[in-house]
Amino acid sequence: LAPALAAGNCVVLKPAEQTPQIAAWATAVLHEAGIPRDVLQLLPGRGETTGATLIGLPGLQGVLFTGSTTVARHIQGELAERVDDTGRPLTLIAETGGLNTMLVDSSALPEQVVLDVMTSAFDSAGQRCSALRLLCLQDDIADRVLTMLAGAMAELSIGDPALLSTDIGPVIDAAAQKGLLEHIEKMQQEAKLIYQVTLSAQTNTGSFVAPTAFEINNISQLKREVFGPILHVVRYKLENLNQVLDAINSTGYGLTL
Repeated sequence: LAPALAAGNCVVLKPAEQTPQIAAWATAVLHEAGIPRDVLQLLPGRGETTGATLIGLPGLQGVLFTGSTTVARHIQGELAERVDDTGRPLTLIAETGGLNTMLVDSSALPEQVVLDVMTSAFDSAGQRCSALRLLCLQDDIADRVLTMLAGAMAELSIGDPALLSTDIGPVIDAAAQKGLLEHIEKMQQEAKLIYQVTLSAQTNTGSFVAPTAFEINNISQLKREVFGPILHVVRYKLENLNQVLDAINSTGYGLTL
């Protein structure tokens, strides 16, 4: 919302239904800083009701959306049929899914690779658009790197994020947890498990998902973004690098790639 305000627009902020409190706090801070209340208004609610109503409001100039590619395409279709008061198409700025990839060849320092993979794939329980989803390892070094990766994952502490001793907290809600657990179950049938962190009793309450790494046979096994602490690894031969790049590009994802 900040760029929209800076550009002179009035803004209705509709947060995701999972995050109304942080949105209310941010709105209150901006009001205290001098943004007029009739310029910035908060309207929490569900996307399919409140969000859909906002998209149809008369006088709407544009939509800034962060979320799934499916919903972004729906919004795009709704806005495409309308124009603003000057006859121009309505603006849509959408930040959607990502399938972020790290390519590692035999010149890489394995210790640095593992550190970067751990940070990117599992920090914030993988709930970032920039989180690493796909690790492509040159086969000459794959065994060594994966052994080190499994050892590093074994050191992770999963639990209450309020504790400094915790490395990874829960995912945002039970619905997200359910989808991630279903993906893990699917991968257990289709891929090779590299390592899965063992959850302690303190995670029995809450939407926790064990950080997990799988080795897959090919990139085409990934059909969509998996928004959580799940890493997919594929090996490649150096002479096949161009085919690997083609497979990455064919996924249709590019956000922060």
